[in-house]
Amino acid sequence: MAQSNAEELGQRGASGAPLSSAVLMRRIRKSFPGVVANDGVDFEAAAGEVHALLGENGAGKSTLSNILIGLYRPDEGEIYLHGERVEFTAPRDALDAGICMVHQHFRLVEPFTVAENVVLGDISEDGKGFRLHTRTIERRVEEISARYGLHVDPRARIWQLSLGEQQRVEILKALYREARVLILDEPTAVLTPQEAEVLFATLRGMADEGRTVIFISHKLHEVKAVADRVTVLRGGRSVATVTTADATPRSLAALMVGHELGGEQAAALRTPGAPVLELAGVSADGDRGGRALHDASFTVHESEIVAVAGVAGNGQRELAEAIAGIRPLATGSVSIHGRTLAGGDPRAAIAAGIAYVPEDRLGTGVAPSLSIATNLALKSYRRPPVSHGPLLSLGAIRDRARHLIDRYAIAAPGPAAPARLLSGGNVQKVVLAREFSGDPRVVVAAAPTRGLDVGAIETVHAYLREAASRGVGVLLISEDLDEILELADRVLVMYEGRILGEFPADRANVEEIGLLMAGGSDFRAD
Repeated sequence: MAQSNAEELGQRGASGAPLSSAVLMRRIRKSFPGVVANDGVDFEAAAGEVHALLGENGAGKSTLSNILIGLYRPDEGEIYLHGERVEFTAPRDALDAGICMVHQHFRLVEPFTVAENVVLGDISEDGKGFRLHTRTIERRVEEISARYGLHVDPRARIWQLSLGEQQRVEILKALYREARVLILDEPTAVLTPQEAEVLFATLRGMADEGRTVIFISHKLHEVKAVADRVTVLRGGRSVATVTTADATPRSLAALMVGHELGGEQAAALRTPGAPVLELAGVSADGDRGGRALHDASFTVHESEIVAVAGVAGNGQRELAEAIAGIRPLATGSVSIHGRTLAGGDPRAAIAAGIAYVPEDRLGTGVAPSLSIATNLALKSYRRPPVSHGPLLSLGAIRDRARHLIDRYAIAAPGPAAPARLLSGGNVQKVVLAREFSGDPRVVVAAAPTRGLDVGAIETVHAYLREAASRGVGVLLISEDLDEILELADRVLVMYEGRILGEFPADRANVEEIGLLMAGGSDFRAD
């Protein structure tokens, strides 16, 4: 019976050959208090294919994945694995069945070695009691890494590895456990373009061996590059499964949001004005001690978007916080319109007209337990009409919040709702509304679209363009080269806390930028 059910939804791959169903989820329903996350979802992935899972934030992708790895149990529905019906009561059941997931935020123990992390929680065959056969494990890790091109030293400790190498360790964990189904959540978020290409080759190699790869991503061109088929979720339902050969990024985006998106925006005809933000020899220390930002010097002009490209963890956060006055300067100076600011003084930065959109929107961008109205007033509570002397005007705060909720299309129950109840995209809109409504001279936007769906990304990009068109200087810090090349007038590349290169956007080269992001030879365009 299980086999016939699996065959019922059988598909053919891009080559026309029949696909053997590896994962079949039928009529999956899962609800939480006040929300139905999955509402009768059908999903099928074949053995020997890379299958992409797309959807806006809140579409149900994470819930469906968590059901497949045994973290959640569905309220209704059936799951078949290689034709046999299964019921997972815990993540261990899914692991034992050969299903592994590489999460967007890695789950590694930094003081441990690569080999120790690979066998963590799975030492039954490699150790007796509390003893590990370390050399045996290291040899096995070396064999797997060589076979799949996932080169990493099994004796290195996690804290010594780059983020790209750490992702290889996560994949090695799955291969060591002989996983037949591998789920990857936003796997290229921390990779250079060259590292992403290597990852895609690895995933294709795994599929060629008959494994099933489920690829979750917001980057539609990556889906086109690596996936055989795509399943799109919208509003907790599965709305379509298509072959990538028959789809375009535009058609996939339309399936995700339920309507055609606006056409490609022509590059704005902006003429950079006077210098507005100037950094001269700025250095700053990291949270773990030691210098994290080294001698940064550059200028952002009025009506200009300058982008900083780099893999996460190479000094971008320290750069943004130094400009915003949150992190003290070890050396150098930050100036707005020629006036030097006091280092490490966020009130001085706010008074000078610096708006800051941090990369951690929920942890740093808002106070999650406070209301939306309060969060929107966090930088204006000292000024009329929000306050009069030492007294706050609660009515003015509510009225202003209603106006900004409407102006920025924030989907919220009302101004009194706690910020923590909002989706990631709407939390970001709260941050943008607060920062942009203060008439800034400079906007520092760090990873402003990370984790957002295609519709929310389009909205954020429109806000940044509009700010630049009004004469604001924008410093965009991003790991997404497509975003950078779409928005920026100039591109700076950071590696290990240093600016290695500078490009005018119309002459920027993805391969050259990717090389610098990985610490390659210095290059500076004329």
